[in-house]
Amino acid sequence: MDEGKAGAPGPKPQWWSRPRRAQAGRPDGAGEQPVPPGAERYAGTEGMPAAEARPVAPPLPQDAPRQAHPAHPAEQAPADAAAPPVTAAPGHDGAPAPLHAPDPYGTPPYGGPGPWAPAPPVQRPVTPAHGTHLPQAAVTPAHGTPFPAAATPQPGPWQYDPWAPRPHGASGSHTVEAPVKRARRGRLVAGAALVALAAGGVGGAIGAHLERDGGIGGNVTLPQASAEQASRAPGSIAGIAARALPGVVTIHVRGGEDQGTGTGFVLDKRGHILTNNHVVEPAGADGAISVTFNGGQTAKATVVGRDSGYDLAVIKVTGVSGLTPLPLGNSDSVQVGDSVVAIGAPFDLAGTVTTGIISAKERPITAGGEKRDGSDVSYVDALQTDAPINPGNSGGPLMDAQARVIGINSAIRSAGSEDGPGGGQGGSIGLGFAIPINQAKRVAEELINTGKATHPVIGVTLDMEYTGDGARVNTKGAEGPAVTPGGPGDKAGIEPRDVITKVDGVPVHSGQELIVKIRSHRPGDRLGLTVERDGRERTVRLTLGSADAG
Repeated sequence: MDEGKAGAPGPKPQWWSRPRRAQAGRPDGAGEQPVPPGAERYAGTEGMPAAEARPVAPPLPQDAPRQAHPAHPAEQAPADAAAPPVTAAPGHDGAPAPLHAPDPYGTPPYGGPGPWAPAPPVQRPVTPAHGTHLPQAAVTPAHGTPFPAAATPQPGPWQYDPWAPRPHGASGSHTVEAPVKRARRGRLVAGAALVALAAGGVGGAIGAHLERDGGIGGNVTLPQASAEQASRAPGSIAGIAARALPGVVTIHVRGGEDQGTGTGFVLDKRGHILTNNHVVEPAGADGAISVTFNGGQTAKATVVGRDSGYDLAVIKVTGVSGLTPLPLGNSDSVQVGDSVVAIGAPFDLAGTVTTGIISAKERPITAGGEKRDGSDVSYVDALQTDAPINPGNSGGPLMDAQARVIGINSAIRSAGSEDGPGGGQGGSIGLGFAIPINQAKRVAEELINTGKATHPVIGVTLDMEYTGDGARVNTKGAEGPAVTPGGPGDKAGIEPRDVITKVDGVPVHSGQELIVKIRSHRPGDRLGLTVERDGRERTVRLTLGSADAG
């Protein structure tokens, strides 16, 4: 077997070599006492007959623990008797280990015990014949308890160290482990006692505290923060709500067999309130409109004016003091992603505040359409928001981060709705639409001042059944000519069957979208229209006209 392989036994001991001892400050073999004539050598073979040589026990395998030296027999053979057979330890050339080795220096006049005296029981790692020391490991003493690995190596059972200290007053087994174990056990017992005393003290203190404070068998009082009356930051949701809620009202309408609930907000201290047309429409000419303020005060209201084309209406209360008008913002300054707050009475839950962002701008929507002539259809270039809006929020304000009104909540897209925004009565799915305040302000001012609103027009009728891209001018008008003579479209050169594809460079894909884009402007505004005729496009410019709402 190769010696370099793991687990391979080391070289066999040389029977002719003599082990040397190395001590601190002393070279190997230095200081050895001479062997007197006739004395038996320990393991040497030089100058001795082969029959008198005693083999040295081979080294133990490195991974095997040292076996305890067996007790020596009480009676030994006389010195001149024939030497008993000596065997090596198992696993070393198949010979058993010797029971003991004769003491070469134990006979007088060297002062040691006789040649057959037991070897000192103190154990230590064996030094092989070839001079290589085994690695330190736990040595098993006579009583079977291993020494700590860090203990000083002691002589083995096959080596006798005449310079090693011997236990005083005894030549038998010598043990140093027992006092160590007793001391450690004493420390463990003392530590356990201290832990028990500490645990008992802590448990007693907790029990006394619970008994004193009523925790055992008494009433439990939980800690709580004191009430805070501090106002919130003006730009926070709570701050915006606190400023806006006094100017928001809940509207209840009854007329004939119809009734409904909506929301509005105060425009001025004269009592004008802006809301949606579809909120007050059920009242008709003989119905009743009741307004409830945030503080609980109620008042009767009358219709000042309404416009179905923009889905806006103004009502007025009288005899009410302390009104809080809401400031108006500018919807042209709104950006997608801006934070918004919606306030209303969804499902008649007055004063409900929700929050979200502007998710889109200039979203063309239409609502209504119950009449054949389309007079109830509302065309809105709306702000889209994900703030939760539900039935009852209609007419309520959409606020920006400065607590200014930027839109009037008017329509929602409901799950399963087939008729567009406002076509169903389901809950919010995050698609709400508000009339931009810039458009609503103009209409509200006209309704307050004249009782009616005007619409910007281009003087053409559209083919609403056209399925192509863009808005096609009708071949003939339903109630008049396709192009109004002398109107803005006629002056710009628009003809029947022309297809309008863009407004100020913004594409339009249907007749509804064209109306929404036109109504997002004021009468008198100048626009550029891209017109397609016979496969060719050209751009025309015109000035918007005005028409009274029907």
